[in-house]
Amino acid sequence: MRRLIVSPQDFPPASYPLYADSGSEPGFAFPHYRTRERYWLYSLLFALTLLTTTMVGAAMQSDFDRNLPFDVERALMMYGWVWGHPAILLRGLPFSLTLMTILLAHEFGHYLAAQYHRVDASLPYFLPSPFMGTFGAFIRVRSPIYSKRVLFDIGVSGPVAGFVFLLPALAIGLAFSKAIPGIAHQGSLVFGVPGLLKLMEGLIFPGTPTADIYLHPVARAAWVGIFTTALNLLPIGQLDGGHILYAFFPAWHRLVSRVVAVLLLPLAYFSGWPAWALWAVAMLWLGRYHPMIVDAAKLSDGRRKLGWTAAAIFLLCFMFAPVL
Repeated sequence: MRRLIVSPQDFPPASYPLYADSGSEPGFAFPHYRTRERYWLYSLLFALTLLTTTMVGAAMQSDFDRNLPFDVERALMMYGWVWGHPAILLRGLPFSLTLMTILLAHEFGHYLAAQYHRVDASLPYFLPSPFMGTFGAFIRVRSPIYSKRVLFDIGVSGPVAGFVFLLPALAIGLAFSKAIPGIAHQGSLVFGVPGLLKLMEGLIFPGTPTADIYLHPVARAAWVGIFTTALNLLPIGQLDGGHILYAFFPAWHRLVSRVVAVLLLPLAYFSGWPAWALWAVAMLWLGRYHPMIVDAAKLSDGRRKLGWTAAAIFLLCFMFAPVL
């Protein structure tokens, strides 16, 4: 066992207690800062995101019941209808509660891992959106991370926790889905089909073409969870996948981040989804760097297996063209 001893003079009294890991792996000690939380902001963003996802879910449910493909314009019209008929919102709860649960599982996976390792992290910030209901959520890590093991645990916990919750949601949603010939190509939006969805559709709708399966709003919420999982697991910068990559191969992190970000540019052209180009520019500008962690310790075998599991999850969730 090895501990990094920190002198009391190095930090003010408010920074205590210190954390020093014990066990078979090297440990690191660092101050645990207490930050005043803005609970009102967390609550407001959560409430707004619950409202927008419920409105979008109500539009999805209405289209699903009438065998009409989901249409973004009709979803936007829901914001006007709801003032005169607030009971409509109840129809959107299956979508919104499913999606919010998946996102909460993902973010609280990060948050609880950070709390376990005494890393100062915020509660989740949710991002509402009038189109698909949400732009996702994130937490802020507000204190340094000194150990690759801690970095890995925080990075991998979110995608794995979200994946555990989206699997049953996808199965239940597919059980309520239905087959309508050519429905996938009839609307203004054509949603991509990740490998995980294709596998589960084959089990629940054997022999039915993917284009003929109309996903129930619960299954569509799981689809959004799949998309956000894949996006977060891209091995770039300080995304979850970037943290995992750095914990495995710190010397290769910057090069791999740049290569993957640059590859998103031709992917935007060949896949027909231009948003990949915007994401590539954002990652090349802001997200290709990672704070240095000086830690020669190797990850345990269990963590290495979990890292490869995260890579498999990424491959199951990734879509070349999420939306067309």
